[in-house]
Amino acid sequence: MPRLYLSPPDVGSAEVEFVLEAFESNWVAPVGPQLDAFEHEFAEVVGSRHAVGVSSGTAALHLALRLAGVGPGDEVLCSTLTFIASAAPITYLGAKPVFIDSEAQSWNMDPAVVCEVIERKAKAGRTPKALVLVHLYGQSADIAPIKACCERYGVKLIEDAAEALGASYGETSPGSHGLFGIHSFNGNKIITTSGGGMLVTDDAELARQARFLATQARDPAAHYQHSTIGYNYRLSNICAAIGRGQLLRLAGKVTRRRDHYRGYQKAFAACQGIVMQPEASWGESTHWLSCLTINPTKAGATTDDVRLALEKLDIEARPIWKPLHLQPVFAGAEYHGGQVAEGLFAQGLCLPSGSGMSVDDRDRVIAGVKSALK
Repeated sequence: MPRLYLSPPDVGSAEVEFVLEAFESNWVAPVGPQLDAFEHEFAEVVGSRHAVGVSSGTAALHLALRLAGVGPGDEVLCSTLTFIASAAPITYLGAKPVFIDSEAQSWNMDPAVVCEVIERKAKAGRTPKALVLVHLYGQSADIAPIKACCERYGVKLIEDAAEALGASYGETSPGSHGLFGIHSFNGNKIITTSGGGMLVTDDAELARQARFLATQARDPAAHYQHSTIGYNYRLSNICAAIGRGQLLRLAGKVTRRRDHYRGYQKAFAACQGIVMQPEASWGESTHWLSCLTINPTKAGATTDDVRLALEKLDIEARPIWKPLHLQPVFAGAEYHGGQVAEGLFAQGLCLPSGSGMSVDDRDRVIAGVKSALK
């Protein structure tokens, strides 16, 4: 049987048609009509006024932090239970990440913890410059209390929605509430452009500045003149063409991932010690990845036992993100909260969840997990 991956690309004919349009018009370099259209269409889908296509979600976050005024010595609050790309750009600017624990309802940043930290730091004259709020595994964080606290103390809110395109927070999209929202089109995301990302904002001037910085910060002149350092971050017209085709099928992709989550949830309901990532009350997750926790005492197997059993069947599974405050590269970084994220890492596992995966494929994963249990 073919190997089952966690979240492989899922492409169709529409992407090919848009790419052919780009080739036929000879717009293959960065910028072009496909990129203009993709930015406009993407902004409409997520409910933001402006979108700027860039080379990666990491590039988008770097630009957002710089435009938020983050600089050397500043503190930036960040979810600890996330991929390193949510925090690495903080260090690009010489700032210091301050990590915040998760809450159990959604596995995202705990509003009570982060608001207490912001208030205490503000009273001590050390107000954080910004906050990177991650929407984990397709599940929106509880945005409202965190946004209110940020506004009260002047902390710039940046949403990392790289894993949450198509999710909901009430009637809105995660990523559309902060000063900036960040999205990723890496090959494993819900939609892909092979590699790429998007910065969204409601501020027209900030969008203009983001485009300027992402295009080597070239001043308006006949010759090449630069008054500030920029970056080679713009998304190519070809990649944007792929993104337009992917965006047309976003709803179907999300539906299939949600179906996989519900299939796993039903299959493991009677298995002692297995609990799927909960669905928070404030919105609907895309379940970019279907994740679960395994209590080894009740299940008779550890997370690693199950992962290795699946690997023998040529099925990819991975532990959930290792909390960033435990990563060697961030040794000594400030951390606030308890051990929710650490507990989730100790017992958490991600299962194949791709929108191109069939029911038979999912059943193969389910059988593999159950075979490892005692």
